[in-house]
Amino acid sequence: MSVDAFAVLAEPSRRRILDRLRRAESSVGDLVDALGMSQPAVSKHLRVLREAGLVTCRTAAQRRIYRVDTGPLRAVDDWLGPYRRMWDTHLDALERHLDSQE
Repeated sequence: MSVDAFAVLAEPSRRRILDRLRRAESSVGDLVDALGMSQPAVSKHLRVLREAGLVTCRTAAQRRIYRVDTGPLRAVDDWLGPYRRMWDTHLDALERHLDSQE
C-alpha cells in the first residue's frame, strides 16, 4: 500500500516532528520534551510518518531513534518544481517592472 506523502504532511504535528528531526535524530522522549506533545500522540504520528517512509528508526539500547528519510520528500519537491519556476518567472517580471519605474 502506498501512502500519499501530501496527506501525511497535511497534519501540522507531523510537520513539526519532521522539522525537529531535520535538525537532529531524536527519541520519542526527546520529541515529547521538545514539542510539548503527549507520548501517545508523538508515537502515533511517528508511526504514520514511518509507514509513509518519511522517517526511519534504529534501536539504541532501550530507545528507538528516529531520523528523516528524504526519499519520499524528493517526490514532493519534484511536484513543487513547476510551481517554483512559475513563481520565479513572476518575481523576475515584477523585478523588471520595478526596475523600469526608477
